[in-house]
Amino acid sequence: MILKKVHVYLYMFSVGVSYIILFPFFYFFSRKPSRYKYMNALRRVWGIVSSFCVGIIYSFEVEQPIDWSKTYIICPNHTSNLDITAMSIFVKTNDCCFMGKQELADFFVTSLFFRTVDVPVDRKSKIASFRAFKKVMERLESGVTTIIFPEATIPDHYPPELKEFKNGPFRMAIELKIPIIPVTSLNIWEILWDDGLKYGSKPGVCNIFVHKPIETAHLTIDDADALRDEVHAIISNKLAEHDHRRTNS
Repeated sequence: MILKKVHVYLYMFSVGVSYIILFPFFYFFSRKPSRYKYMNALRRVWGIVSSFCVGIIYSFEVEQPIDWSKTYIICPNHTSNLDITAMSIFVKTNDCCFMGKQELADFFVTSLFFRTVDVPVDRKSKIASFRAFKKVMERLESGVTTIIFPEATIPDHYPPELKEFKNGPFRMAIELKIPIIPVTSLNIWEILWDDGLKYGSKPGVCNIFVHKPIETAHLTIDDADALRDEVHAIISNKLAEHDHRRTNS
């Protein structure tokens, strides 16, 4: 446990120092929306380097090749702060953004992003939530792929279990006729759960399974709940399959 605690502080140090080094570039790219794509490209490099320095790497298994010329809503399960890094690395278009909790606009290494390229949402306020979702829909309509964690938060119990999904991403996907890509984080929580402060972290390979896109062009808004449940079942079944294989290996 002591080594894991040391490791998580080394990881935080790696993230913080590399962010400070790259900050002038992030700041420059954040000044104009036309430069956001460069900000995302650099964020991808930052994620790879800051993780690799402490022995954390990311492995993606893709069920079907992704056509990144299209716009998507990407819906991963959420167990770790590393999930944001993983998605930054996975998404191969620089026209992308995250939708995340309002608190990320106040954190040292995420505030610049969530005040510019990304979209914070205050779910305690219906008005603020409405404005945030409206902003995301405008981004999607302009061709910006958006990553939304449908659980809305990291489960507060360990080991984490898949929580219920919020409806927002699925209603937007149907309204705008945009495909959804479910993503299953298989073991990231074993490398670093939540922010890592309680149980620490360790070097290792974060395994992520990317499911094939689900088309929504044929759906109506009445199908939103069914789409939500379909994506939840896809991720839940993949997690169960992974646990079964691990138990029997």
